[in-house]
Amino acid sequence: MRAIPVTPVALLGAAALALSAPAVTAYAATTGGPSSPGSGYTVTPSVVAPGGQVTLAARACSATATATSGVFDTVTIPRNGTGTATVDRDAKPGAAYQVTFTCNTSPSSTAHVNLTISAATSTPTTSSTSSAVSTASPAGVQGGLGGSIDSVNSGEIVAGTALAVAAAAGTVFVVRRRKESRSH
Repeated sequence: MRAIPVTPVALLGAAALALSAPAVTAYAATTGGPSSPGSGYTVTPSVVAPGGQVTLAARACSATATATSGVFDTVTIPRNGTGTATVDRDAKPGAAYQVTFTCNTSPSSTAHVNLTISAATSTPTTSSTSSAVSTASPAGVQGGLGGSIDSVNSGEIVAGTALAVAAAAGTVFVVRRRKESRSH
């Protein structure tokens, strides 16, 4: 009985890793927000009630930056600093708005981060039959996956499929080699 060569399986694994690396890098470069502080552009908190305040940071910019969105006025962010914006009270609960950061360098660059408006009210309400203070949410609680799913990304799907195919091909190759060595 002879030993199974490791080289073909190692090459398949290296090829699968090499094929998935560009997809992971591209995905990391396009995401923003507090979940990926490596981008240098953040909106904190990423979910806010209408009328609430957000802190904006443009750490990736070496000069002053501006942040614009459909739910607050334009904010100028100093170099290596932060800015604060108040979200409009008429912002639609449950909607996601895009915040555009523009770095005032030559040439200027832009980045986008999402800001979600929460469905809960930011002011407490009192019941006429009870003296307890409570906050009400007409749309209910938004539970779920906690931000673990963003959107369908075709690059990630292709990379995952390539890894699965490489693993299946490696398994078939190893099993066939074992059967051949046992039959001789």
